[in-house]
Amino acid sequence: MYELETKGVKISVELDYLEDESAPDESRFVWAYTIDIQNTSDQAVQLLSRKWVITDSMGRTEHVQGPGVVGEQPVIEPGERFRYTSGTPLRTDSGFMQGSYEMRSASGESFAAIIPSFSLDRPDERVQLH
Repeated sequence: MYELETKGVKISVELDYLEDESAPDESRFVWAYTIDIQNTSDQAVQLLSRKWVITDSMGRTEHVQGPGVVGEQPVIEPGERFRYTSGTPLRTDSGFMQGSYEMRSASGESFAAIIPSFSLDRPDERVQLH
């Protein structure tokens, strides 16, 4: 599990390689990632938007950004959490993702909550450092 906290917003990431949705012979490798966003601050925060940079093992990058996550812009109260699962395909059997969420606190402060960088590696492959 990967975990990082920014200004009272703790983000944890769990990964799962989706073998049934992947097709290695067609250069398609798919991962699901589950994000847990916990508010450890003393005021509510709202997730407004997301930014991702997805990089495969050949150095090709894809930038993804947009409002909210999975169709929501959740308000997370102090001590509460929001959890969702999404996925990403790659053309190579490894890579990594990094990103951030634009958050707004109840007091009106906007800030970037950093998503911990995480590695996408097939469980049956030997890990190589990029």
